[in-house]
Amino acid sequence: MALRTIVQDGDPILKKVCRPVTKFDDRLAVLLDDMKETLSDAQGLGLAGPQVGMMRRVFVCLDERDMPDPIPADYEEKFIEFVNPEIEYLSPETNEMYEGCLSFPGHNGAVTRSDKVKVKAQDRSGNWFELEAEGMLARCIQHENDHLNGVTIMDRATHFYEDDYPNDGDED
Repeated sequence: MALRTIVQDGDPILKKVCRPVTKFDDRLAVLLDDMKETLSDAQGLGLAGPQVGMMRRVFVCLDERDMPDPIPADYEEKFIEFVNPEIEYLSPETNEMYEGCLSFPGHNGAVTRSDKVKVKAQDRSGNWFELEAEGMLARCIQHENDHLNGVTIMDRATHFYEDDYPNDGDED
């Protein structure tokens, strides 16, 4: 496995629609493994193909559904791999939350997303599966799926706050 460079704001690849995966081979497996390692190293929740320069319909999400709280030092992260994902259902119930993105460091946008999602996708071997998710995993799936269609938080957010506000001298 290897760390991949995360594509940053301004790269036109982030605005392009990805192509479906047609070969389920060792190259795909290496890509998915590299994406998981890169995501873990960056301490993010999700990472899509175009964010590592690959115009394929793939993304990985950290699976936080069974994550213990507090997280023990020896905890091994679990990921879900999505190949050729298709959103089948978005709940009408929505909420607005601030989201960050590894391709737009320091920018946090207020994005409204559905509370629940049902997605159909393939695994690294080409087998189809369905997954229903809610909470942060549902938000992550919607965010990463947007990347596959050339849509980013810069397109979706109604407003932003930036991480680099200067300290005004007030300490909390």
